[in-house]
Amino acid sequence: MLGALLSLLFIGLLICAFLFSKTTKEFPKSWFEWKTEFRYQYLGIVGLIHDAQHAARDRVALYKQPDRIAVITGGNRGIGLRIVEKLLACDMTVVMGVRDPRSAEAAVASIVDLKATKGKLICEQLDVGDLKSVKAFAQLIKDRYSKVDLLLNNAGIMFAPFKLTADGYESHFAINYLGHFLLTHLLMPKLKAAGKEGKNARIVNVSSCVNLIGRINYKDINGTKHYYPGTAYSQSKLAQILFTRHLQTVLDAEKAHVQVNVVHPGIVDTDLFEHSATTSIPIFKKLFFKTPERGSRTVVFAAIDPSIEGQGGTYLSNGGKGPFHPDAKKPAKCEQLFQYSCDLLKIQQYGNGEF
Repeated sequence: MLGALLSLLFIGLLICAFLFSKTTKEFPKSWFEWKTEFRYQYLGIVGLIHDAQHAARDRVALYKQPDRIAVITGGNRGIGLRIVEKLLACDMTVVMGVRDPRSAEAAVASIVDLKATKGKLICEQLDVGDLKSVKAFAQLIKDRYSKVDLLLNNAGIMFAPFKLTADGYESHFAINYLGHFLLTHLLMPKLKAAGKEGKNARIVNVSSCVNLIGRINYKDINGTKHYYPGTAYSQSKLAQILFTRHLQTVLDAEKAHVQVNVVHPGIVDTDLFEHSATTSIPIFKKLFFKTPERGSRTVVFAAIDPSIEGQGGTYLSNGGKGPFHPDAKKPAKCEQLFQYSCDLLKIQQYGNGEF
């Protein structure tokens, strides 16, 4: 009798854990949605275990780099805010591309003494999901600076309801991937100007472990026939990795002193989970998820650590290499998305900075 009660209790706890950690507050309506949720649950558990196992190596050593210019999308909250804090501690000039520059500066000022730091903070308007805004921001950077040492493609959304941007793209695909694809293209001449033998300029794309269940749906990239937030998110995160891998191939062929890496920051307690069921039990995130400060470490590691100099195209997690989607190991798959993206944006020669 006691064994049966314990079994029922265990099953009940599993059901509760599932219900309160879904990617959406709504209940799955089809087998496809159920399957997506189960796969997310599995990856979440694996991710939490990986974060715990590799906590000791999840570190980054900061050092002074007063001559370097870093451009970051987002950065006014969560992981991004802690990334900016670390870059300013390195005495860099940090240019934040954000939707609301005034509130972003106030957010940074709440954790960094901007009068005392030797780093320089500049906040400019950018909506990475709006291609016109991306072009305007890139032009401002090109007009103001002779080089860009670091580009951190950090801004993103997760599990959001269906929405098309002004350019007609699904919001996850536009914000997490396509806008950054364009921004990287436009700023590439400045990155190449910064890189030199033995010290590459660096591009860091912030992705996620859910790339492992991603699929690029070329027949319906916006997911209009069957939209599910988790599917849209995982597609955008896989896209970032395919892009990273092929771009490094292109840069290597050009012998450019630029490297591009992609990072899974870990399972982190941030506002990105605002659309998920985890908001019902915030104590769960506080107990088991990384803090934003910890989540920022591998991103900054990818941006500045000398130990990965020349190791572009690498997927990093918890301060080391991590597992990624099999398609990202196939050059043809990576090139397919790269060319598809160029065609969408009508880019003739990627990386020449022209549009």
